Amino acid sequence: MADLTAALDALPKVELHCHLEGAMRPATVVELARHNGVPLPTSDPTELYRYDSLDGFLSIFWLVQSTLGTREDWARLAYESLVDGAAHGVVHREAFFTPARHLEAGQDLADIVAGLDEGLAAAESETGSTCLLIADMDRAFGPEAGLAQTERLAGLRRAGAPGMDRVVGVGMDSTELGIDVMTYLPAYDVARDAGFRLTGHQGENAPASGIAACLDGLGLERIDHGLTVLDDPDLVVRMAERRIAITVCPTSNIVIANTYPRLADHPYPRMREAGLLATLNTDDPAMTDLDLGKEYGLVAEAFGWGMPEMEAVALDGVEACWLDEDDKARLRERVRTAAATYAADPV
Repeated sequence: MADLTAALDALPKVELHCHLEGAMRPATVVELARHNGVPLPTSDPTELYRYDSLDGFLSIFWLVQSTLGTREDWARLAYESLVDGAAHGVVHREAFFTPARHLEAGQDLADIVAGLDEGLAAAESETGSTCLLIADMDRAFGPEAGLAQTERLAGLRRAGAPGMDRVVGVGMDSTELGIDVMTYLPAYDVARDAGFRLTGHQGENAPASGIAACLDGLGLERIDHGLTVLDDPDLVVRMAERRIAITVCPTSNIVIANTYPRLADHPYPRMREAGLLATLNTDDPAMTDLDLGKEYGLVAEAFGWGMPEMEAVALDGVEACWLDEDDKARLRERVRTAAATYAADPV
């Protein structure tokens, strides 16, 4: 069998923290920008992908987002993102989309969801991988916009609008600094009442107290990033005991947020040693020259882990996802079979 890097690329994997807009192929960014009249500072978007901070990254992310002008654009984004992920072992993804900027510009949430569903359905048929959606509130637009977006989403679910059976959750992303997460409680209450699962970006560059507020005040079921949890030992124990998942993105934390100078300095091993359900994800793969297979390989190399450790990471991804137990059981079997094949004949 191939070496560990190739085996990890092929290993069946679940991804729980990937922004569809951040998975847009560079060539697609250029084509959509030209088609929709969005000026880019360069014809090579990879030249844009250098960031000095999370907020610096967000300005580029918003530019990439702005190239999505039509339902067909959203369908293309969704199709390409899942095809690209499946090529590197993603068998199930629960992906974020953040439509606040587009809704403010006059796009219809129903059209966005329907377009995403069309693209994902085509990719699922082609690859056999599956993808559910999480509608994120963009904190840059404030809690009132988040509430309006979530109320519209709940209305679409009640109406059985096309693609809404794929939208499983509601989250929030964008800047953390200076944000009182409790201002988003009305939006999360609407989402909870409508039957959505709940998650939120927190703890990438804000204190552990914000993570605790997300759990205790907002009632979130997952935390995205969650790095500062280690600053609060009691919170670590609570999250470990309750198996509250944290969707960690180590390479993103190096390249985008500049939180650590190198991957070997990342606290991911300490998070797992503490018993946290810390999963492994890409965040914005096309904007960081990444895919999930590469992320697994980089993490294994940085921390000296082999297939047993990486199999455990992959199985935790299955545990943390929002599929039903029968689907999870099938995914666990796929992971274990692939890992056992490598163990029986490593090179």
